[in-house]
Amino acid sequence: MHRGLTGTFTPSIAGGHPCQAFLPATLPPEPPLAIDGKLQARIDAALLALGRLDAISTLLPDARLFLYSYVRKEAVMSSQIEGTQSSLSDLMLFEMEAMPGVPMDDVQEVSCYVSALDLGIRRLREGLPLSRRLICEVHETLMTSGRGVQRSPGQFRRNQVWIGGHRADEAQFVPPPPGLLDDSFANLERFLNDADTAPVIKAALAHVQFETIHPFMDGNGRLGRLLIPLVLVETGVLQEPLLYLSVFFKRHRQTYYELLQQVRTHGDWEAWLLFFVDAITDTATEAVATAQRLTALHARDKARLAGMGRLAGSATQVLDALYARPISNIPAITRRTGLTAATVGKALDALEHQFGIVRELTGNRRNRVFAYSAYIELLNQEPGESS
Repeated sequence: MHRGLTGTFTPSIAGGHPCQAFLPATLPPEPPLAIDGKLQARIDAALLALGRLDAISTLLPDARLFLYSYVRKEAVMSSQIEGTQSSLSDLMLFEMEAMPGVPMDDVQEVSCYVSALDLGIRRLREGLPLSRRLICEVHETLMTSGRGVQRSPGQFRRNQVWIGGHRADEAQFVPPPPGLLDDSFANLERFLNDADTAPVIKAALAHVQFETIHPFMDGNGRLGRLLIPLVLVETGVLQEPLLYLSVFFKRHRQTYYELLQQVRTHGDWEAWLLFFVDAITDTATEAVATAQRLTALHARDKARLAGMGRLAGSATQVLDALYARPISNIPAITRRTGLTAATVGKALDALEHQFGIVRELTGNRRNRVFAYSAYIELLNQEPGESS
């Protein structure tokens, strides 16, 4: 296994205490990574899974409907790694201006994650390369509201920070001093636009380097995870940002943090790469299966409505609207379908009481909110759970 020098230490001061800050070596690693048979086989498996995932965006009747919910699941999971309590249902309720059941800061942070990813993909498609400018724009959007608004959105930090421990001289890790951030990030920017590195390897190495540089006061973990789909879309591996590793990282959180640290302390890039490509294989495979299960659920439920008589057509339109936005209310469904509010209400009552397809969430007689229950349950399923 390759063990190389992955950085140097430089004196710094944080919180009034002298410490040794870590300055990562430039990418790609030197000496070059040894891609042995085991690692190459796992990379090949990841590429095969990515190919199947990319095909979903052309095989689904409307990939945007899946992307809408799947992006939001990623936003929830990535934010939960940082300690927020918001659920997928909370986020969807917030987006339709209903009150979630968690602190507003939590759900605002998750909503900002969705907006940040949308902005990053849009800017790439407008021709802006993966660069400091794009990443700062994405960070500013990520920190627009919630707790991050006071943490210098879109600006590199001007203070020395540390990770782990109650003081810097006893920290688990101290990232580069603010005066050295520009040079460290300039190298990462060059690497992100280097055509010689395979996209999956680039995404894996860039994620570690970004987390190590830790350029912002807050939001580095979420932005580092966002960087992965941005790299894969920018390099053409995926047409849509359908790969999100936060569920895998959350499930294996301790291993994830240990492997990041082993790269810094021992230059163990291979162990990280094995973990990273396994994360891709598992996550991409599960995403394909989830898309297939959701499509099958929708088809089954539509078939159940065929015998409803005159209300069948309206109920099917309402079900289609809930497939697009699985938590919704009567005004939103009315706008989406063009049906009258009275017709939508009748269809929802039938979907809830006659078929058990939807569930009313508020218990109110007015301003009711409905969930496509089985859709939400499928999306929230952990890999390995029975459907």
